[in-house]
Amino acid sequence: MQKLSLDALARELLERAAAAAGGRAAQTVIGGHEKMLRQTVIAMIKDAALAEHASPGEASVHVLRGRVLLTSGGQSWEARDGDLLIIPDAPHSLTARRDSAVLLTVVKRP
Repeated sequence: MQKLSLDALARELLERAAAAAGGRAAQTVIGGHEKMLRQTVIAMIKDAALAEHASPGEASVHVLRGRVLLTSGGQSWEARDGDLLIIPDAPHSLTARRDSAVLLTVVKRP
């Protein structure tokens, strides 16, 4: 068994994101490209975004801290600390409204 502090990782990644050119930093904590399940902590400074993209499978975003905006197909959903967004099976984007860290969970299609 492994134990990981998502709060500590979010703090560390937010520091890295602040220094990064694109205002983002990420670290996969479970799984990876070779696994079906992947969980990644993504930190973004205010106004940084993940441009519109398709999802490789079922996915959710759990907001660890901050405030984010998920946009898909002309609709938008805002979420803050503790909120869980189910990502639609359609092209979507994610924008940080404040310095934010999220846990992205993806279960890839077989």
